[in-house]
This record gives sequence, structure tokens and C-alpha cells, in this order.
Amino acid sequence: MPAGFDRRQILGAAVAAPMVNKAEYQPVATSGRRYARRVVDLVRENLVIDMLGVLAIDYRPESFGARLSPAAAAEFKASGITVFHHSAGTSGPTAREDALQWIAQAGVFVGRNDDRFLIVEKVSDFDRAKAAGKAAVILGLQNAEHFRGPDDVKLFYQLGQRCSQLTYNAQNLLGSGSTERVDGGVSDYGEAIIKAMNAVGMLVDVSHSGERTTLDAASLSTKPIAITHSNCRALIDHPRCKSDAAIRAVAAKGGVMGVTGVRNFVRATEPTNVGHMVDHIDHIVRLVGIEHAGIGSDADLHGYDDLPADLYEQLKASYKTSYAFRGKIDTDGFDHPLKMFDLTEELVRRDYSNAAIAAILGGNFRRLLGQTWL
Repeated sequence: MPAGFDRRQILGAAVAAPMVNKAEYQPVATSGRRYARRVVDLVRENLVIDMLGVLAIDYRPESFGARLSPAAAAEFKASGITVFHHSAGTSGPTAREDALQWIAQAGVFVGRNDDRFLIVEKVSDFDRAKAAGKAAVILGLQNAEHFRGPDDVKLFYQLGQRCSQLTYNAQNLLGSGSTERVDGGVSDYGEAIIKAMNAVGMLVDVSHSGERTTLDAASLSTKPIAITHSNCRALIDHPRCKSDAAIRAVAAKGGVMGVTGVRNFVRATEPTNVGHMVDHIDHIVRLVGIEHAGIGSDADLHGYDDLPADLYEQLKASYKTSYAFRGKIDTDGFDHPLKMFDLTEELVRRDYSNAAIAAILGGNFRRLLGQTWL
């Protein structure tokens, strides 16, 4: 059993019977959702990190960039999420320009809403945001094609980027993506980029990387790496999910895996609800220990299914058929601004202790980032 947590802590043996009576407390008067006081306190009192929680999925300039409405600002505050890893994928010949625009656009949005957000430079900013009643924003990118060479890693770090995936789903110069037919692993160039990321203190993310590329990255990196948003292939055979071997390799270096609520990564059949999502957390805990489990929702507060119809269909059409989208993309119970309360409620129902839940909600990713960032 991992240091710092014994079986009594994980199973909640020192805690009274789980309090899951939804009629006990309503965190937002207009939401209609009610949770046990213990659930609300766990979310409100702890650091909650969504390690792939974009501020908005629809980040077209006309949709993303203005000052938040009072209602939208209230949703962010009520969500209980302290840290959002705001990250997008860029690729192709304009990857560098697109990445620069993404960072600039995020900076403008946060600046216009500085009463609600602040951009993260170091881990202590999490505490600063929590104390001020704001949310901290980690700037990341879900590919590394914007790096023209190892020197670019330092440049983008100076611009605010704190996390980068090595690949998206496809092959690039660094390695192979999860939906490629053949995975050749991390290239010599990819190794140079990993070294540069380690040197400046940028987190290496392998969420969309293929199996061999994930294993290579875990081996080559001198610092812990992350799977910020993926699920367990032992529970669903999907190319975006990680094998037990990959999860063990990342955990062996001190890494953390964030479980996602994307429906087709959670379960292959219906129903697909937040309980099935927590099944993946259970699997990680049993496989490698409580300190390697976290959350990476891979969505904004409302999820994908509320997108405008044209954007929704365009998004689904941009992926290979192996993604196996069904009628909905979001997982039931994890598709609304208070989703972290629903997930915490399920963890309580499964007898996780307060200490274990605090670690899953954000403590584990905080530790990882503290070990990775300079």
C-alpha cells in the first residue's frame, strides 16, 4: 500500500457511514441539486483540480473572449473547482501561430475576468486563488507541434505554458498518437523535447499518446509525467484509454492519471453514468495506489452535449471512427457545473475517506506539479 495511506484511510474505516442524503444541503439555491453536508464540505474545503477543464469548449473569438455574464461567473464560483487546466490541440502547418493565438486569447479572457480567474505561474498560485475566491488557470496545449525545436520550450514556458502533450491522436515528429495504426515510440527529437521540458519545468502529458510512446516518455523523463485525461483500458477497450502497463509506468515515476467523463471513454454500453466513471478511479487505486488518481474531465462546466448543433457535429466528425461516439458525449451526472459534487458523492458512497477524496480531487495533482514545475 502506498506511503501515506493505509487501507483504513482508503476504505474510510475511521469515518461514519457515508452521508449521501441529497436533501441535506443545496449548494446553489437555483440549481435544484441537493447534496450531503459532507460532500459539500469536501468540495468547498479542498483544492479541486480539473487537469483538463477548459474554460469554454466553444472558444471561437465570437464566443470566447468577452467578460463573463453574472450568471456564468456564478457558475464558475459554484462549481467548487479551484484549478482549471485550460488546454487545446493545435496541429499542422499553422500549429505555432495557433498556439500563440490560443495563449493570447486565454490571457485576454482571464484579464477581462480577473475578479474570477488568475493565470498560474507556480503551485503557490493555487492557494492564492483559493484564498481570493478565484479559480487558477493552467495554460496548456494538447500537442507539441508548436515547438520548432527544443529552444522553443523555454519560450512558450515564458509565455505561460505549463503543460504540453507530446502528441495528439496522430503521428508527429515526437512520437505516435493513440489512434495511429503503428506506434513507433518517442523519436530522438521527442527525447530532446522531453529533456527541454524537464529543464524548464513544464509538465509532460501523454493523454493522447500511443502505448509505446507513453511507455517511452515515462522512461525518458527525469521528472514525473501525467496522463491528465484518460481512462483505463482494462474497463473499456478504446484507443484513448491506457493499459495497465502504461498506468504502472507513469505511476512508477510519481505521475498521476486524471479520469475523464467523455462517455465513449467511460463505458461501451448504456447506461453510462458518474458511477461508471468512478469505476476507473477504483481501478487506478487498486492497480497503483490512491496517490496516482485524479480528475481531468476533458470538458468545460456544461460539457459537449450543450454545444450549438453545427459545432457539435463538426467536432465529432473531426475524429476517426475508432473514437466510437454514441448519441451523447458527456457522462450522465458529470455533465453540469456541479459535477464535482456528484463525483464526490459517489466517492463517499464507496466509502473513500476524506483524506483519500481530497487526494483524488486535487491533492495528487498538486503534489505532481510541485515536483515538476520550477
